[in-house]
Amino acid sequence: MKRSYRARSRIWMVVLASATLVVTGCAGSSQGTTTDASDVTVGVVGDQNNGGEPRSGGTVSFATYNGISSLDPADRQDGGATGGSEMAAIYDLLMRFDTAAGEYVPHLAQSLSANGDNTVWTLKLRDGVTFSDGTPMDSAAVLWSIDHYLQKKGTHALVWKTTVRETNSPDPSTVVFTLAQPWDEFPIMFTTGPGMIVAPSSMATGTFTPIGAGPFTVEKFASQDELVLAARPTYWDGAPYLEKLRFPAIVNEKSKLEGLHTDGIQVAYLKSPDFIHEAFEAGDPGFVYSASMAGVLAINQRDDRAAKDERVRKAIVAAVDPTTFNERVQGGFGEPGTDMFASWSQWHGSVAGNGFDPEAAKKYLAEAKADGYDGKLTYVGMNDPATQRSALTFQSLLQAVGFTVDITYATSINDLISMLYAKHDYDVSYFAFNVLEESPFVRMYGNLFSESPSNILGYKNARMDELLGKLQTASGEDERRAVIDDIQTVVNETAPMAVVNSGKVFIPWRENVHGVMPSADGILLFGNTWLS
Repeated sequence: MKRSYRARSRIWMVVLASATLVVTGCAGSSQGTTTDASDVTVGVVGDQNNGGEPRSGGTVSFATYNGISSLDPADRQDGGATGGSEMAAIYDLLMRFDTAAGEYVPHLAQSLSANGDNTVWTLKLRDGVTFSDGTPMDSAAVLWSIDHYLQKKGTHALVWKTTVRETNSPDPSTVVFTLAQPWDEFPIMFTTGPGMIVAPSSMATGTFTPIGAGPFTVEKFASQDELVLAARPTYWDGAPYLEKLRFPAIVNEKSKLEGLHTDGIQVAYLKSPDFIHEAFEAGDPGFVYSASMAGVLAINQRDDRAAKDERVRKAIVAAVDPTTFNERVQGGFGEPGTDMFASWSQWHGSVAGNGFDPEAAKKYLAEAKADGYDGKLTYVGMNDPATQRSALTFQSLLQAVGFTVDITYATSINDLISMLYAKHDYDVSYFAFNVLEESPFVRMYGNLFSESPSNILGYKNARMDELLGKLQTASGEDERRAVIDDIQTVVNETAPMAVVNSGKVFIPWRENVHGVMPSADGILLFGNTWLS
């Protein structure tokens, strides 16, 4: 039995299997219906019967956002778009975010409880849980796994290090975390990398071996090609119904959708609004979740870049027209806007984004050129048709106000990540912050805090750092929203990036797929999934 930790004060409205269906007779749909997800920000949508009693056997193939390069969740593999579902299948999650109820619930853990001011959190583990090699999943293993994550500087390592002051284990089934400051959303850390528990025996030979407590074990792994997982009979929650879970590396969303409709794959991860619209038109059921700042024109403002000059940054921001981008790149189906948090978000406040202003852009640029700036920028993006449209649209918008923009195309996602995160070899690039409704602090801290390794902007602002600290310790939605208003004001004044759009992610599946369990950030759990 799964017991919820604590409900948020606001429960999101979610459309489940009873989502409104409109008859259309659209090609590609087995029932000739359209999935109506227009009012859904997070939840399972579409027409799904229960399929009868669960049965064992079969393989589910899930074409995620992009193929993974490592099986270690500490290697930036812990987000929904970056290997999170794959890692959760192998290692499981200590906590899960129940998207229907809007609350954190124990999963691999038995419970997580806080003291009165949310500064001391006690994690209790289930009895008798083992890793796939038979070793115990106890408090010592949890501490080892978290330390491994921190040593390898996982995605959320800096948040953890600045938040958690002390950890201790009074007994093999208990871990106590003492925080440096109150944080009522601390459970979200256990829905991602720190909550994906890697066995200490994974490093027994000195070379990493994927050993976890999840429902599947690794059968085959070819980096950026295919991951095949086999069901684990000794899983703590019972042997999975599926025989295998497969993750083919299919990047092109058109190919994903075609594969879904021909049963070449059974689950697909879609981010492009035009293909999401096509999936809705086909009547595909699946899981929707929304994120703010799903599209951002990142501006590299390091000392060796032109955008170190605030006037250059302001010119870039004022030159970007989200509506034009939506029409040219997203088929008119996107959610354009320059506010950090769109109108649908519970964090939408009273301070608007700067907005499209080409005359202001020309003015700022003219001032920078008068002081010797040559007006040149380098745009970096992926070399595929969809992202080429993005590159050409931004080039057109920026050149319309007087910039000269050269485009450099990366040959792979790993090459792009290297250029953005390691080499910082770009001036502008279309990027996603994907700030989650359940905890806006985590992604905002990662992208905007001065010392964050995920801050590809090179943005350093003492006032922003102070506000991010206040956002973490804010008590209640009203206080949190007031801090976000202050953050929007600082963003308007300093122009670290151009917000282009919020957006939905849709993860459709075949109608014979049942029992997929969503968590935070689009991570899906397949331990109880079955095929009818």
